[in-house]
This record gives sequence, structure tokens and C-alpha cells, in this order.
Amino acid sequence: MATLSALKCALRQQASTESSATQPLSPTQYSAGFDVLLQGDDKIYRNFIVPQLCQSLAPLFKSRAHISLLEVGPGPKSVLGYLPIHLRQKIRRYAAFEPNSLYATSLEEWLRSKSPLPCLETTSDILQMRFAADSDTTNCVISTNQLKDEQKFDVVLFCHSMYGMKPKRKFIEHALDMLVQQPQHGLVVVFHRDGNLHLDGLVCQRTASFPTGEIHVPIHDDTLDHFTRFAAGFVMQDKDTDRAIRVEWRDLCHALGRRDGAHPDHLIFSSPNIMLAFTKQATKLSELIAQVPLANREMTVKSWQARSHYPASIVRPTEVQHAQQCVLWALANGLGLAIVGGGHSGHCIQPNVVSVDMSAFNQVHIIPSNKEGQGFGVGSNSVVVVEAGCKTSDIIRKTMEVGLTVPLGARPSVGAGLWLQGGIGHLARLHGLACDSIVGAVMISVESGQILCVGHVPRQYQPVDAIRPENETDLLWALRGAGTNFGVVVSVTFKAYTAPIYSVRNWVIPLRDSSEASLKLGDFDKYVASQLPRNYSADAYLYWEAEQLHLGVTVFESAATELPSGNPISTLTLADTFLGSNCSLEVANGVSLFNSEMYISGMHSGHGGGKTSSFKRCLFLKHIGTEDVTRILIGAIEARPSPLCYFHMLQGGGAVDDLGDDATAFGCRDWTFACVITGVWPREHDGTNISRATVQWVYNIAEQLLPLSTGAYGADLGPDPRDTALASKAFGPNRSRLAYLKKKLDPKNVLSYVCPLLNMPEQQLIILVTGEVYAGKDYCANIWTSVFNASINGGFRARTISISEVCKREYAAATGADLERLLLDRTYKEQHRPALTRFFQDQVRQRPQLPEEHFMKVVYDAADVDVLLITGMRDQAPLATFSHLVPNRRLLEVCVKSSEDRQWAHATSLEIQNNGNGKKGSEDSTVDGSNLEALDYRPSLIFRNDRSGNEAAEQFAKQYLLPFFHEDLQRLAFMVRHVPGFPQPGINFRHVLDISQKPSGLALCTSLFQTRFTGNWGKIDAMVCCEAGGFVFASALAVRINLPLVLIRQAGKLPPPTVSVVKSPSHISSSVSTTTSEDKIEMSRGLISRGAAVVVIDDVLATGNTLLAVLRLLGEVGITAKDINVMVVAEFSIHRGRERLYKNGFGGVHIQSLLVFDGA
Repeated sequence: MATLSALKCALRQQASTESSATQPLSPTQYSAGFDVLLQGDDKIYRNFIVPQLCQSLAPLFKSRAHISLLEVGPGPKSVLGYLPIHLRQKIRRYAAFEPNSLYATSLEEWLRSKSPLPCLETTSDILQMRFAADSDTTNCVISTNQLKDEQKFDVVLFCHSMYGMKPKRKFIEHALDMLVQQPQHGLVVVFHRDGNLHLDGLVCQRTASFPTGEIHVPIHDDTLDHFTRFAAGFVMQDKDTDRAIRVEWRDLCHALGRRDGAHPDHLIFSSPNIMLAFTKQATKLSELIAQVPLANREMTVKSWQARSHYPASIVRPTEVQHAQQCVLWALANGLGLAIVGGGHSGHCIQPNVVSVDMSAFNQVHIIPSNKEGQGFGVGSNSVVVVEAGCKTSDIIRKTMEVGLTVPLGARPSVGAGLWLQGGIGHLARLHGLACDSIVGAVMISVESGQILCVGHVPRQYQPVDAIRPENETDLLWALRGAGTNFGVVVSVTFKAYTAPIYSVRNWVIPLRDSSEASLKLGDFDKYVASQLPRNYSADAYLYWEAEQLHLGVTVFESAATELPSGNPISTLTLADTFLGSNCSLEVANGVSLFNSEMYISGMHSGHGGGKTSSFKRCLFLKHIGTEDVTRILIGAIEARPSPLCYFHMLQGGGAVDDLGDDATAFGCRDWTFACVITGVWPREHDGTNISRATVQWVYNIAEQLLPLSTGAYGADLGPDPRDTALASKAFGPNRSRLAYLKKKLDPKNVLSYVCPLLNMPEQQLIILVTGEVYAGKDYCANIWTSVFNASINGGFRARTISISEVCKREYAAATGADLERLLLDRTYKEQHRPALTRFFQDQVRQRPQLPEEHFMKVVYDAADVDVLLITGMRDQAPLATFSHLVPNRRLLEVCVKSSEDRQWAHATSLEIQNNGNGKKGSEDSTVDGSNLEALDYRPSLIFRNDRSGNEAAEQFAKQYLLPFFHEDLQRLAFMVRHVPGFPQPGINFRHVLDISQKPSGLALCTSLFQTRFTGNWGKIDAMVCCEAGGFVFASALAVRINLPLVLIRQAGKLPPPTVSVVKSPSHISSSVSTTTSEDKIEMSRGLISRGAAVVVIDDVLATGNTLLAVLRLLGEVGITAKDINVMVVAEFSIHRGRERLYKNGFGGVHIQSLLVFDGA
């Protein structure tokens, strides 16, 4: 499958053989070809362009009230129409350059008739001309009267590549000149097809890629003609020649395109996409290279991916202050850096990003112990200071000279990126991972730009101006397993061990078929590897050679000073029994051991003769001999796209899992084998279909193995979107802590091109604190805030804000009242309360959406916290009213109640007078807690604030609020597969039922249902569920709790007697059905007694249509709202299900959801 770029070159090459001249496309020809392109890459828009545009624009849109936007080449309608409404509402001025006259007319009509930008303050300016790279008044923006006085924009957007714009740097620079200066620099966003943009030193603020993009072109002559003209960019002037070349171009499409069974009537072309965002600082590179030396053009970069990128520049600091200057420059300009260590990482060089080559820091310093060595297997007091440019072989060679070693990885050319993120070698079972031996480091903080000394660093190797950070413990913990994310490491201090001598035994076993392969892998796993003592490790290789499948096994034995005994231990006798006695034996030291690796010395003529490129991803497995694992491995080798692909399985256990998962940032400890999926191809095929297919093969196998794994190795992972699923299983239970530390230690995301950490959603939890007057709402909210902030394991940032502050600010601005006294002086506030209340009510009458506006303002103003507690709510059903406004966050209401005596004591302590009749005033109250049932509304939780002191409130937070961040909920969320575009385009489907298809998924879900139920299971009489999703989860839960099931089905599927009600279609059903007819659901009569207490279990709550029908059905048999609890696996609050239930009289039903998602 060729790329669009390769196809374009082939089309132009074919045309160059003709003598006829060419001519540009007419507007009609251009639009016909462009339409084919747009229709063929719908997934690119949905899965890449729209999400990346939202992500790039969100911070800018959040920082200002109004946005002006210029779009270059939008086509017949702007991509802005796909943005969420809250972003589109911010756009108050829109202009576009659209040179195609047909598209310019269509765009104007689309803007006028569809109103996609509903808050525009002026008529859109659609300029039917090309966007110029200079300020020539004949063809550029300043010649246009409509824009002459307002030629600066917050955003300039190139959404459909930079078609026909050369040199592209000039056009981007001109766009940068058109950005506003204040209140914050604007943004130029460029989307480009087919690989890299070489921009001659322009530095992007942010970049993202979509390497799996594809264009699907219908196999129809006219369609192919439109498409090939557009791809080539011209037609032939001579009609006969043009007719002939079209036939040849169609043949080229058939030759270069791919067909598959899912799309038999289409030709498929690869269309990798990239996104680049630029600020005014894009031209600041000269400031850096004036202070830091440039790298040698001949520098060695092992990764073929990195070699294919065009960086803005590669600098090579030669002293610590140079590295510091790189960070200070990045911080000052809001730009990122990529770090080059060993050069193995595919993301060490990024398009139009500055890379920092650390190769000048290449010294190894050994500080021997003052004591005698304590013997092999026991850590000595010697340490080794290794600079960040060293390779593994450099370290081993240098330390061997003095009889020491460090337990590093097994590949000689890898660098610091590996040590900092794990490091799995042949001493791992004896001494642990490489990162486990790190005791200190010198690094540049990407938070402050300071030189930091972390942990144990010998005094003579501490830079003069280095400081000890306040968060040293956290930083050292994070460096040991995720270190590339938290600073530019200059040197690492390792604990050293006595250098061993190795014996190496190799078996190469030809396998007749997949059955024998499965048997041999199982024998090796069960009878050989699992029996080895710690000073042994075993590797297994599965590969194809000489038209036959092979299993290669290497057993490494290490000893301190003596060669291994000639008599093998009983374990190796077992190895001979199961693997055969025909094995080679050699003795090696730490350096020669590298050459004894089977992939170097025994397979594929020594790694393909060394002239190969490779791509790897690694997963951790408990066993490699199970039926599920062997089936995947053997099937993958048989289907390999290149004959050089193989699996390398390195043994773990031993010292690796002696440490707890949270002892270091490397949180994946529970594994027996690290399975390295290795795609290899001849180097001359870099960037071709073969290399792309091999990379995708690696990802496909990783996806298959992921559910069977205990984690993924983070050292290989980067910003490629295909790494996202793997990154979600890297670092084990440490993901949340690492994400918090990333936000804290790299707040500007300087190091964004490394293993992606879990994104901590802004305000994961929003708690609405409501209740009676003087019940102590603010007091409780402040205590709960302190509990979150003090939670060491969670690392949360929590804040309490009163929503009434928004109204007070508006009131003060309108009336001249003293804002500071309104906020801080209770007596003054009480004097203004009647007027303040009237002001708010008047404003609501004029602006009915005012409560929602106030709520969202509070949410946006606290965008930097994880937990937001909001007091001062006046709405009677705030969950039903506001939850759809924050669809990706969990919204709770906690109602604070207290006795009258407690309320009176609180009021007296605040020196507030009563109203003369012994009752407290109620002007500022929300829902009266004593009347919750009368109002047919129940909050998420009720806290009774009747005891003195903080203890009860603290205990409440720990018991009911902190568990919303429990690791098990995150595990459950990761089991819900995201399926964009299903069951039809535009729907972001979440496959909640997929939980039941994951190992231990159903057990985890039902366990969470059982433990998180806020009622009393002992008082529940029955469990109710509706087909089909509810059946899956309720059945397992009913068995666990020993409750009878009440099944609700479509009418006609249960034998009589039954009770039935009408049910409207659910959200998904209505989205795929062309009818709007209502259906009926029914349950067996007599299963539940009138007044019984029930729990309804379902998979999702979206529109609430299904649940509404279930509640009505229960009402038919005498079950009232106060006796019903509802628990769902996932809630999609954007569809306003709670609001629908509330408006239909079921607000009194208590609803709990384990997960909250946006989408469907």
C-alpha cells in the first residue's frame, strides 16, 4: 500500500514522459478531486484532526472570552463545525482564504444557513484568493478592506495541508505575523498529510501524529480520474494526451493501492498525518544556538524512525550549563525538547522540535568502596557515576577493569533512556532492574531550570551550582523507572556489584509444526525456566529460518570468581531432558557476553548481517506456555510481514519482584517473562510498505497480548497514538502518582515526547456541598478539601469555592457594594442579602441560563485542581441540572444536615441574629434536608454534622469520597473499550459490556458494585435488571450477594402473567434505527411484594429512557421511588439521563454509577 506522497510522485513521473504541457486544475476539477479525498478520509477527521484541534485550542480558548480565527483553505465547509459547542461559541470573528470559487460560495452558504458559529459578532469574511507568504498588497490580507483594521487573529488554521504553498516556512511565518500580541500570543495550527514538514528551523510548540491514516477511493473510473488529477495537481493541456494519461494513472492506482475484504470496492492508500502548532516563539531558535553548540551532522542515531524526522535543530551541550540553557530557553518560550541518549528511541528526534544530543557527557567514574568487597550477590559500597551520553557497553567495559558491574540491559548500544525506565538484563534476577540500582542523579529541572542534585551523588561529581530540591524523595522515586519524564538527566549514580563471569548455553530446536512449538514453549516455561536459581536466567526466541519455525533457548549462569562447574546443576539436566542435549557452551565476561546473544550470533545470519532496522514493543507475561499465549505467538510468527521478525522472551522474577510495585516508579513487577515483539527488515526498506507493515504487525500482536499481560514496558513507548493503550498498562499502580508528579515537575510539558503518562483529567471529581442553613456546609467542605490535599497516595489538589461569589461580584459591579466586605464580612453580607437575592432573581428572569453560566465559570476558574468542592448552591436538583455540562467528570452532591441545636450553636458562634421566632433564616438555603423526599429528590450522599470536632467529617471523606479515586475504578475504566464511529459515524461508543469479556473483569465490576453500594444490602429484597447489559452484571452480582433476580424483557419474551409498560428507544437504538416507534417491556407478575426494597442494575445510564421505563414498571407493582436504588456501570451524563428522571418524578431514586464517560 503506497502513501499518497508516493502515489503523487508516481503520477507525476508517469506524466513527465509525455511531451504535452500541463495546466493547473480548474475550480471544478479541484473541487471534484478534493471531495473524493474528504469522503475517503472520514476516520482521519474523526480520530485525529478534530480531537487534536480541540486539544490544541482548548488552553487558548479557556484563557480568553472571545476568539478571532482565520482559516486557510477550509474547503466547502470548515472543520470548526465539528468542534464542541462550547468552543464554537467562543469564536466571535471568522475569516477565510478560499481560492476555489465553488468552495468559497459553498462556505458562505454553509455559514449562513447552518450557523455553525452561533456567536459571531460580524459577518464572516470569505476571501476568494490564495493566502500569500508575503505582504504584497495585491494578494494578501492587508489589501482587503474588511480586514484592514483587524488583521490580527488569535488563531490561524491550515487544516487541509499546505497545498501548493512553497516554501512552507514563509507561509507559516506570515501566519505568525498575523497573530495577536495580547493578552496572550495566538496560535498557528497546521495539519499536513504524508509525513514530515521540513521548515528550516521553525520550532513548533506542539506536534502530534496519526501514522495509521488511510484514504479509501472508490474503484470507479470517473472517481479515480478526479482523485488522480487532484493528487498530481494538474491536467494535460492536450485532450488526447490527457485522456491517455488518465488511463495510465488509473492503472498506477490499481498497482499501488491496496484492497481488503472489508472494503472490496475501494483502493486504499496510506495517508499518515501530522499536526504542528506554532506560537510567536517559533522563530526563537537563533537565541539557543548562539549559546549551545550544534551537533555533528554525522551523529549516530540508531532508530530509523528518528532518522526519518526533520528536527528544528539538534544541539550538543558539552557542559552542564549548556544543558541548563536548553531548558531555560524551552521554559521561556513555551517549547518542548526531545532528548537523544543512545539514539534507540523512535521519538528522540521529533519533527520541528529541538533535540538535545547528550553524547558529549560520556564519562564513567568509579568510586570504590573503602571496605573489602562483601562477595557476589550482596551489594557493595562502591558506586559508579555514569554520564547521560554513555552506552551500556561503555559502562560494562569501564567497570570490569576494576572488577565491578552494574545490572544494565542486554544490548550494548542502548543509553540512559533505558536505565531510567527499567533496564532488563541477565543480572536482573540476581540484582534487579537497572533502575533499581540508581541511588542518585544530577539533572536539570524542567520546572525551574535549576541544576538539581538528587539522592546520593559523590561530592566531587556534584556541579558547583547544584541544589537539593524540596521534593527530592518524590523525584528520586520517579527517576527510578520513569526518569525520562521529569528532567534532563546529566548523570546517574549506580550502586555497583562484583563483576561476574558467565557460562552461556544455547539450544536451537527446529519445530515441525505449531503443536510441537506450543509443547516446547510450555516445557521450557514449566520445567526449565521456573526451576532456575537466581544466578541463572533464561531467554527464549521464537523465529522462522530456513523455511522452518525454530525455538532458541539461552541459559546464562553467572558466578563471582570461578568458572561454572563442568557438572551442570540438576536444572540444566532437566533442560537437556526437555530441550535436548545438543547445545553449545561458552564462557564470557560482561563485554563478550553481548556477542553471545543469540540474535547477534545465531539467528538470521547475525541479526540479518547487521544491515537491518527494527521496531520493538515489550509486554510482561506471567507464563509463555499457556494455550492463549502460544497460539498468539506462533500465529504471529507464521503471519510475519518480514522473514526477520522474531519474539525475544527475557526471564524475570527473582530480585525483580522482591521490591513492591510502588518501591520505584517502575510498577510492573509481577511477571516471569518480558516478551519483546521484534519487527526487523532490511535497512534499504526503511520508509517503505515493508517497514510500515512490520511496525503495524508489532502493534497488532501487542494488542492481542495486552489483555493477557501484567503490564507493558514504558521504555519503548512514545507519542505515537498506537502506544496509548500500551502506556495505560505501563507503571502498574503508579500511574496516578506519576501523572500527578508530571503535572507538578513538568508543568509546561517540556518533555512531552517520551513515554506518555496517564492524563489526569482536570477536576476528576466535582462535589456540590448543599444543605440547610447553618448546617456547616463551608466548614465541612474545607475539612474535606484538607483530607484530599493531605492524601499522600493520591497526590490530589483540591479547592473549595462558593458559587455565590460569582453573583456577589456581579452585584458589587452593578450596585457599587464593597466586594471585599461582601466576600469576607458576614454581617455586611447579611445586610445586603435581601437585595442580593432580588438581584439574582432578576438576573435569572432576564437570563434563564444564568445558573449554568455561574456553575461553568466556577469550574473554569478552578481548572488547575483535581477535586473541586462547590458551596452556596441554590438549585433544588443540582445533579440533574448541571451534570451534562461536565460530561467527562464525576459530579456528586453531598447534603450536609444537622440538628436544630447544632444549627443554632453554629449560628450563635457566627454572631448571627435569628429572625425573632426561634427559627433560622432561610434566604441562603438550598434544598431543606428534612424535605428531600417531599421534593422527590435525593442527593448522592448525606452527611450528618452533629458531632463536635473534625473527626466525623474526616472519616466521612475517607470512607465515601476518597474511594472515588481507588485504583480498581481506574482498572475498570481501562477495560471499557473506546470504539469511535460505532454503530455509525459521529458516535464515540464505549463498549461497557467488554468488561465481562476481560479476564477478571466481571469479578472486579461486581466487587465494586457490592462494596460501593451506599445502602444496606441486608435490607434489599430483590435485584432488578433489564436485558441485555443488565443481565450480564446483575446475574454475577446476585450470586455474590445471594439475592433473587427479577428479569425485565421485551414484551412477549416472558410467559404470562406479566406486567408491562411502554419504553422509548435508548440512545444507541435510536441512533441506528430509522423508526421512532415505542416498544414495551415486561416483568413477571407476583415476583416482588408491594413496598419491597430493590436495587436496579444496568450497564449504562445515558438518556434515561430505559431506566425511566423500568421505574414505571416497578411502580406498577407497588414499588415507590424511596424503595429503589439504581447502580449502573457507566454514566454518560451528556445525554441528561438524571434530568429526564427528575422531570418525570423519579428524582427520589438514588442512583450510583461506577464510571463516568463522555461520548456514548
